[in-house]
Parts: sequence; structure tokens; C-alpha cells
Amino acid sequence: MKGVHVDIVKYRWTWFGISGLLTVPGIIGIICCYIQFHAPLKPGIDFTGGSILQYQFDKPLELDQVRHVLEETGLVGSQVQKAYISGNEVIVMRTKALDDEAQKKKLDQTLEKECGPFKPLAVDKVTATIGPELLQNGLIALFLTLGMMIAYISYRYMFDYAVCAIIALFHDVIVLCGFYALFGLFLGTEVDSLFISAVLTVIGFSVHDTIVVFDRIRENAKFVGSKYKDPSTGEEKKRNFGDVANESVNQTLARSIYTSLTVIFTLTALYVFGGVTTRDFVFAMLIGIISGTYSSIFNASCLLVYWRERRGMKRPSAKEMAAAR
Repeated sequence: MKGVHVDIVKYRWTWFGISGLLTVPGIIGIICCYIQFHAPLKPGIDFTGGSILQYQFDKPLELDQVRHVLEETGLVGSQVQKAYISGNEVIVMRTKALDDEAQKKKLDQTLEKECGPFKPLAVDKVTATIGPELLQNGLIALFLTLGMMIAYISYRYMFDYAVCAIIALFHDVIVLCGFYALFGLFLGTEVDSLFISAVLTVIGFSVHDTIVVFDRIRENAKFVGSKYKDPSTGEEKKRNFGDVANESVNQTLARSIYTSLTVIFTLTALYVFGGVTTRDFVFAMLIGIISGTYSSIFNASCLLVYWRERRGMKRPSAKEMAAAR
């Protein structure tokens, strides 16, 4: 990407508008999930309690066939997936809690009648008491992470750097959760404890990318006020903070994109060739990494420039006040 120069700061309202298009539908989806499921996302059995059944049938089956049997036995909304254990096809069913033994027996009889003989490999129950515990610990971990990030970035850089980085992080979290809220409403996608792990991983990756951009801006901040020739007009001008931030982002642009692409290629391979059980986790990571790369390049730096411009309008610097006198 040598020779490529993008005027990031000039079109900042375009980048903010794109972020709005990504976040607003997600926020609406989260609100709808609150109304329908009493939770920001459609909760999985890790949070609500339920049963996981792993059955190995004598013949290959279509998922719709198994799903139809589950609906017949009153287990509407159950998730059915295929997995492979030691090269053998296994049907994994996620249902509401099968506390009634008669219901479990009825399900087994109907499956055997409609789908053929099978061998139960595992029948696990996840109690509802685990759900609040996981959610509470996940939220504590999230807020601790954000608090430590604000403290470190404020110490290492400045407070406005920290606030802009955290706003970019919230953008990534809202985009990721918004997508999964919409998936839950329209596709029935549920979230589990792995989703919280994906959110925390995305936060770590996103802030790492943002810090690289901010570090270059801090290094180049010494050039604010220096003179340069405008390549389009040849006129001599003084660099402002926006000019320095724009140059800094362009200097790190190739590095940010190449680093993110290597992660995206790896996650894509895992999504296509990996197991079914980790597919939702990998897909959440893909959404988060792409959103994190976008926010680090186009949002965080533009927010920082906007913050400095607004602060400069309200409180002139000592040099500007002296010049005015």
C-alpha cells in the first residue's frame, strides 16, 4: 500500500455516518431482544438452563428431520447441529431442560421411529443457576478491563486519548452485540459463555490496534505548527493537529490492515473447516476484528482530532492568547 494516502480527517463525518449505520440497527435489535427475551441478546442454555444431547445415528440425517421431531415433542426453538467425533457424524441437540423423564423417553422413542436407531453419546444438563453467575463475572471482567485501559492510556498518553479509545471500543462491542441481537431475533442464534470470551478478545485486539495509531500520533505531535507546502496548491501552511493525525494514520494504515488480514484469514479458515461448536465464537471474532480495525483507523483518530478542535475553540492556548494581545 505504498503511495496510498487517504484523507481520514477530512471525511470524518462520513466515517461517523457509517458507524451510525452499523450501530443504530444493532441498538434497535438489542432493545427488541430486551422486550422479547428480557435480555440484550437471546440467551443460550448457559444462561437459561437446558439440556445438550449428543446422539450418533446409524445413518446420515438431515437437520430438518431431527428438528421436526423435536417440534413434535414440544421442544420448539431447539438448536440442532452436526458434529464429527472420530470421523463419525453426531447430532447435537440443544433443548430446554428435560427434567421430566417421560418427556425424554418420548423424545427417544420418536427419534428412533422417525430417524432410525441411535446410540446416546452424552446427555448433559446445564442448570439455570450457572447463567447469572457467568453473566455477572463476564460484566465484572468487562468493566475491570475498561477501567484499567482508561487508567493506563491516561497515564501513558493523555486523558482525551483514553476517552477516544474507549469510545471506539464501545463502538466495536455495540456492533458485535447488535449483529447477534439481530441474529437472535431473525435466525434464532443464541449466545453462550464463549460469546463473552469473544467480546473480551475483540476488546483486547481493538485497543491494541488503536494504541499503535495513537502512539504514532503522539510521536508526530511535535510537528504541530511546523511549516509545509501544500502539494495541490504549493502554498506554504502550518500543520495543525488534524494534519499530524492524518499523516500518522496513513503511516500506520498498511500495518493495521495487514495485521488484521492475517487474523481474518485464520478465523475464516477456522470458520469453514473448524468444528460446529466453535463456529459462533469464530464468527463473533470475525465481526469484532473487522469492526475493531475500522474503528481504530477511522473513528478513534477522528474523535481525537474533533476533541482537540473543540477544546481549542473553547480554551485558546497561551501562544494564541499572546498573539491576540
